Amino acid sequence: MTTAKSGEVRGYDLEQIVATVREYSGVAGKGPIAAVRSAIDTSDPVHGPGDDGAVVEVGDRNIVVCGEALSPPFVAADPYGAGVAAILANVNDVAAMGAVARGIVNTLVGPAEMTAEVMRGMVDAAAMYDVPIVGGHLTERPGDTSVSAFAVGDADGVLSMANVAAGQTVLFACFLDGTMRTDFPFFRSIDEQAHRFAADVRVLPAVAARGLAVSAKDVSMAGPLGSLAMLLEFRGLGAEIDLDRLPVPAATDFLQWLICFPSYAFWLTCSPDTAADCVQAFVDADLVCAEVGTVGEGSAVKLTGGGGEATLLDFARDSITGLWA
Repeated sequence: MTTAKSGEVRGYDLEQIVATVREYSGVAGKGPIAAVRSAIDTSDPVHGPGDDGAVVEVGDRNIVVCGEALSPPFVAADPYGAGVAAILANVNDVAAMGAVARGIVNTLVGPAEMTAEVMRGMVDAAAMYDVPIVGGHLTERPGDTSVSAFAVGDADGVLSMANVAAGQTVLFACFLDGTMRTDFPFFRSIDEQAHRFAADVRVLPAVAARGLAVSAKDVSMAGPLGSLAMLLEFRGLGAEIDLDRLPVPAATDFLQWLICFPSYAFWLTCSPDTAADCVQAFVDADLVCAEVGTVGEGSAVKLTGGGGEATLLDFARDSITGLWA
């Protein structure tokens, strides 16, 4: 990690931002994902693993599948919220691949009163996203509650980290109305966005179908910058990101924003020729989207802002998941 020139962005110096993101558990804890290399071919992220979902080609259709396991402490503290998050995470992952979610299945194990609350959250969220819960597995037993959910969708155009290339424009699309939870690093916009989730999440498949973007990544537990690094990792390409241009919710601590899981936030890369049209597609949907950087020729992910520059990581020596080490 090197710093070329000091600078301050929204009250934090770049070195502090770099240190906080690199040490954040949602980023530092991605390393164990590399263990799947012993079981699955990792040479092709489009067909899995490594992207937000995997493409299974059925005839002439691109079927996207994905799954999420919920954090046990979060399930224990907020079973209803965990049910909502299980649907949200899967629908967002499918959208990040350029697909529309068509069905959800789940697995629930735990005490009846807990699994009932999880299911209530899932049912409410499924209605928000206009995607049906089509099946799953339920076991009622004493002890901790385990929650997982899985989605299937279809894509006219596939967005994938395999398509990242030097010179592409980096975009950040998000919904900024909401509040930061005080107990877990989640930026929650359920109350503000529930009536429009179904339409908002379908902007990405529309962008993919029009060829306006070529790759995308859902911002999840790794936070905005950690999720960006995961998008770039397969190609080992760095980027230069202007933090002064990164959209941030009003009255939200900037550093906390950089390590949170928002209800709706995505990175995209596209040709400079289509960047303006891609931004406009989100703006037309009353969402925020901004050009914040460029994919580089080298391997360093550089952050700029406040007249300074710092290196977040360099794929020549660093990794996030280790899937392509």
